[in-house]
Amino acid sequence: MTLIVLLSSIVICSASLAFGFAQRGFTSFSTWILILGAGWLFAIWQELKWYSSLALFLSTVAAAIGLWFGFIPGWMFAGGIFALIAWDMTDFRLRLRGMADDAETRGLERRHLLRISLLAFVGLFLASIAMLLQVQFTFEWGALLVVVTLLGLGQLAGWFRN
Repeated sequence: MTLIVLLSSIVICSASLAFGFAQRGFTSFSTWILILGAGWLFAIWQELKWYSSLALFLSTVAAAIGLWFGFIPGWMFAGGIFALIAWDMTDFRLRLRGMADDAETRGLERRHLLRISLLAFVGLFLASIAMLLQVQFTFEWGALLVVVTLLGLGQLAGWFRN
């Protein structure tokens, strides 16, 4: 379950930031953001522990630059939130590997994922309010909210199944 959250967070982070920059005409910068995301996925596969911190820093800087220049805040907030979640899940996944696989470990994982899910929910809720106030709530933003909701419901169904 942790790996699914980690990978989907990286994809959502990269896609959100890239889409936010592409909407303002910075397509070459969007390409570099997507390359950063692909590198992050590759680093997870190769277990390069340092890349997660670098990707968090660069994603946060990109989100801050986007907010500074008045880009649509939802995409920048989503990129920052999911970068933070991906960074946290990378570290958490490494810590879980050193523990025995038992009911206590699964409970720890569930509680951690619940806290992270609440962070994502509150962040996306606040970003949605900001977009509504600025009349920038778009179909694409609604689609992102639906995707994140479906991922959350899938996570919830997985918990009840176990």
